[in-house]
Amino acid sequence: MTVIYKIIDRDEWDAARACGRYGGSRDDKRDGFIHFSTEDQMRETAARHFAGQDNLVLLAVDTASLDPGLKWEASRGGALFPHLYKPLPVSSVVRSWPLPLNEAGAHEFPDDLT
Repeated sequence: MTVIYKIIDRDEWDAARACGRYGGSRDDKRDGFIHFSTEDQMRETAARHFAGQDNLVLLAVDTASLDPGLKWEASRGGALFPHLYKPLPVSSVVRSWPLPLNEAGAHEFPDDLT
């Protein structure tokens, strides 16, 4: 199983679970795709795009059910990032964790990533 990660506002995640799919954040909708990160990229994504934000959830997503809408595209310095060009089915999320801020204001990632 190949897993990618999405950082999402807890209220948006609750709404997505209620309807069975996630259409993306405001930034995702602006860009025309849902942004994801690999395990190696997610900490930098959090620091860059979610600094100081609480009420977040980290989602682990199985890529198997995302084809053909999932594309790996160059971003930051040419690194390939996963982008989904369709709504995310909630059933593709294999695990979720709260993403709290520590005393220094940085996000604390779980030790037991999928």
